[in-house]
Amino acid sequence: MDLGALDLGQSTIVFDLDGTLIDTAPDLAAATNHALAALGLEPVSVAELRPFIGHGSQAMIAAGLQMKGRPVGEHELLQLHDRFLEFYAGNVAVSSRPYEGVPELLDALSAAGARLAVCTNKVERLSKLLLSELALADRFGAIAGRDTFDVCKPAAGHLIGAIAMARGCADQAVMVGDSEVDFATAQAAQIPVIGVTFGYSPRPVRPLAQAMGLDAVIDHYREFPSALARLLARRRPGATRRPHG
Repeated sequence: MDLGALDLGQSTIVFDLDGTLIDTAPDLAAATNHALAALGLEPVSVAELRPFIGHGSQAMIAAGLQMKGRPVGEHELLQLHDRFLEFYAGNVAVSSRPYEGVPELLDALSAAGARLAVCTNKVERLSKLLLSELALADRFGAIAGRDTFDVCKPAAGHLIGAIAMARGCADQAVMVGDSEVDFATAQAAQIPVIGVTFGYSPRPVRPLAQAMGLDAVIDHYREFPSALARLLARRRPGATRRPHG
């Protein structure tokens, strides 16, 4: 992927994981249905579960239970979550795949000098396992999960911590994500954010981006180089920052 003449030697690019780098919905749905099967419940479709992926695995299980009209107590929900995690760890990359253009983009960003990091609300162990199974883990200087620090997204400290782990500087960082949680995290950390429209946001990203004043929105990673170039141009001395490009 061509980044043109961009010099990213001082930059850190931080990506969300599910719905941003990787389409994980099929495997997350399979793990959710494995948990629901313990109660004799029929499977829930990937499409039905997609809006809940950004809220975590317990939210997906709870949504599936609600769809099936099967209330459970907190203890039983935790047991179902343990069942989910056990299954998911053994099936983390059966159908999950990087979005088109991701490997090429990561290689191009690294070649241009950028530090790369992941900031996700998936637990660190499973995040690293997924990226390793897809031969992407070595591209990142930091993989920060929801349990890596004392806080997680939307707390700014999660993103700032991921940047520090990658040996980057927050004032030279950019966040890339697919959900309102990602956008709010970046804004809390005062870090520019590029939204992607192909992830798991339950709300359409473009109207959301307009409302939140995102720095850029892309529909495919082929649009990333030009979006990043525009964003970095706004950081030059004397440049005026404009919302959403």
